[in-house]
Amino acid sequence: MARWGHIAVMTTGLAACLLALHPARAEPAYIPLVRDYVEQRVRPMVETPLVLKAIAEQNAEFGDVSEKDMRVLDKTYRSEIDHHHLHMVKLLLDKSVSHYLKIRQDASQGAIVEFFVTDIHGLNVGQSVITADYWQGDEEKYLRTFASGSPDIFIDRAERNESTQMLETQASFVVMDDEARPIGVATVTIAIDAL
Repeated sequence: MARWGHIAVMTTGLAACLLALHPARAEPAYIPLVRDYVEQRVRPMVETPLVLKAIAEQNAEFGDVSEKDMRVLDKTYRSEIDHHHLHMVKLLLDKSVSHYLKIRQDASQGAIVEFFVTDIHGLNVGQSVITADYWQGDEEKYLRTFASGSPDIFIDRAERNESTQMLETQASFVVMDDEARPIGVATVTIAIDAL
């Protein structure tokens, strides 16, 4: 009986060693490349007084906005795009923070395809180009960063852009103010082939 107990302990120990040696599911090769680019290039672009001030001002303006109102704003934005009546979109693109993000996108040598920042609710504050929607608060880019309180960069699954045939991914992270309080989210769509 003691002998079988010894074999069971050895088998369990061997299995534990083998499981420890088995690598966890490896992340796609583009993830570390995108993460480094965001940390070294994108985060410093976001952590500027112009961007932080724009986010803080919108947080003050929309501090107690309801989810219903956010959905109405998002629906209005999407409708404008669908019907080519871009009043709300134009107001966003005309903001100084949007001009700044567009300049940064243009200077990225094709690496940044889209660049936008949101407030605490996930509503766009500034954007380099016309985004598909105005409210990001119900999407993974917001839910996996701001809503979850994660300090990590969320890098979405890469997809091939049908029009450009470039492999692209979105990377998002929480924007912190000067007192290390979370105030919004920054998102960049990155052309992986251009890195």
